[in-house]
Amino acid sequence: MPVRHDQSGARVRLQGRPVDTYPALPPEAERGSVRRITVIGEEVLSRPCREVTEFGTPELSALIDDMFLTMHVADGAGLAANQVDVDLRLFVYDCPDEDGIRHVGHIVNPVLDEPDPGDRRLIDDGEGCLSVPGATKDVPRADRAVVRGFDRDGNPLVIEGTGYFARCLQHETDHLVGHTYLDRLSTRDRKDALRQMEARRDEVFARRAARADELGRRGA
Repeated sequence: MPVRHDQSGARVRLQGRPVDTYPALPPEAERGSVRRITVIGEEVLSRPCREVTEFGTPELSALIDDMFLTMHVADGAGLAANQVDVDLRLFVYDCPDEDGIRHVGHIVNPVLDEPDPGDRRLIDDGEGCLSVPGATKDVPRADRAVVRGFDRDGNPLVIEGTGYFARCLQHETDHLVGHTYLDRLSTRDRKDALRQMEARRDEVFARRAARADELGRRGA
């Protein structure tokens, strides 16, 4: 999911907890390598991902680090594991909410709480996806979201979001059950989003390559 606006100087919550300061480029990204982002039409994006069963492994930590850097290279606010061609229930995020708070973290095996119908307020707003490069369409999403899961070491997490961060949590959780935001669109709007992607994808890929060069990081 793409970044909504500049987050410099924002208050920060790391893994759901407030911190005094946090660098613009997270430490995970400093350690990571860039991975290729999968594009709509690839089979890994259209099937449910597998549960993570082993926590605290070097492989899981390296994947999270790589996902953070890949997300930042692509100017993203969130990135799911199947967007780097890994079939696991995991996503990372670095995203603002409606109060200007920057939320940074990762969550493993996330489950989205379903709100009571009477408490659910849907907001239509523009939404894009790093796997649908260059396209944006309005998508209805709940204005609040709660996701439960675990950190890389298996410690339980509860992450709550409002505004654009709530949209991000719902968008990334969708990815892990094999859905993209295109699945929430009418046939007409889906075709328009795909036309946008065809027209803009080369420009988007060029920006990502330039950003990777800027950070001095190239990967797979």
